[in-house]
Amino acid sequence: MRILLIEDDPDLAELVALGLRNESYAVDLATTYAEAEESLLSTAYDVACFDLGLPDGEGLDLLRRLTRDPELRRPRRTIVLTARDAVADRVAGLDAGADDYLVKPFHFAELVARVRALSRRGDARGTTLSVGELTLDLATHTAWRSGAELDLTPREFSLLRYFMHHPGEVLSAEDLLEHVWDSHANPFTASVRVILSRLRRKLGEPALIVTITGAGYRLRAEPS
Repeated sequence: MRILLIEDDPDLAELVALGLRNESYAVDLATTYAEAEESLLSTAYDVACFDLGLPDGEGLDLLRRLTRDPELRRPRRTIVLTARDAVADRVAGLDAGADDYLVKPFHFAELVARVRALSRRGDARGTTLSVGELTLDLATHTAWRSGAELDLTPREFSLLRYFMHHPGEVLSAEDLLEHVWDSHANPFTASVRVILSRLRRKLGEPALIVTITGAGYRLRAEPS
């Protein structure tokens, strides 16, 4: 899952981004309205976290633009992270299109829980994903195949999570880069292939992730 974090406090931004990355999310940072706008013009995010008081503009205005500006790529879910705690501010944020509203200071564990909840909206699977022999617990970051626990790195876990959200679908290398890696990833490197190769090896045999020549990769949705 790829997250856009819009936050003008550099210390808080780095702290939250580090925490989210430790939770296996890919995180892009924007510290100004202009940077956030540029990111939303070029990237489709799963979740965007909006600070409202930015040095060069109002985050609420950018949030409203998502519903009417076709050039901006609307994230699947949005959450406001702000010190504005008045009821009128909460109402304004939700009416502007936010899916959730969290007041600073907040506990990081609550933010992560809200991100998980947002990503599950419209999904009856809760915190556990199951595809064939694979089971993945989003809350504890644990994965199993046929009851045997898998020893995955955060990136491998994130990659498997994305495949399990799209079982049976053919996912291109570009899809994986956009949703599992952040903006620092070099699209011309072999990063996807290397991490995917390691994940396949750890998943064991018979292979669960298959290559579709000329198109990408697919997680087998049926039991092997």
